[in-house]
Amino acid sequence: MDFYYVPASAPCRSVLMTAKALGIELNKKTLDLQAGDQLKPEFIKINPQHTIPTLVDNGFSIWESRAICVYLVEKYGKSDSLYPTCPKKRAVINQRLYFDMGTLYKSFADYYYPQIMAKTPADPEKFKQIETAFGFLNTFLEGQQYVVGDSLTVADLALLATVSTFDIARFDISKYANVAKWYNNAKSVAPGWDENWASCQEFKKYFDGLP
Repeated sequence: MDFYYVPASAPCRSVLMTAKALGIELNKKTLDLQAGDQLKPEFIKINPQHTIPTLVDNGFSIWESRAICVYLVEKYGKSDSLYPTCPKKRAVINQRLYFDMGTLYKSFADYYYPQIMAKTPADPEKFKQIETAFGFLNTFLEGQQYVVGDSLTVADLALLATVSTFDIARFDISKYANVAKWYNNAKSVAPGWDENWASCQEFKKYFDGLP
């Protein structure tokens, strides 16, 4: 399977951890976004939206990290532990994945990316959205060791990739006791955590000098 990605990207890292949990070896193909690799005709043919990560499995191409994670588990998982077949558990996992995409990770992008890419001043209102998102996650984790149920799922892996990115951005996770407890446990049990954290370090330089 060919995996087009950028190591520092949180969505890409969530797929790598999922693949690791499944024992899948991906053929990693790094794209240089600044050089425009994602706009080359051969890549647009694979993914018309020219986004990363993108997976190509024997001619079948799929993008959007959370869709990739679910696809990998459904096709290659030896059990349903990472994405249970129970409709209720699956519904909650899906909710957490959408929360990661549309609320938590979005709050990161909305606050940090303008500072990194456009050198604009920090927006206090955008920072409040981060705090609100972490407040929600803290509530979800009340009395729970994992995001859904009593074992690791793709929701944990997706959120772990995102929260670890906040970590290297020096966001104070300790203010959210349930998130901090979950984060410490997830780091110790998630397959591929070491690679995830090493790739986070590549992103760290962009936060030097930010508030």
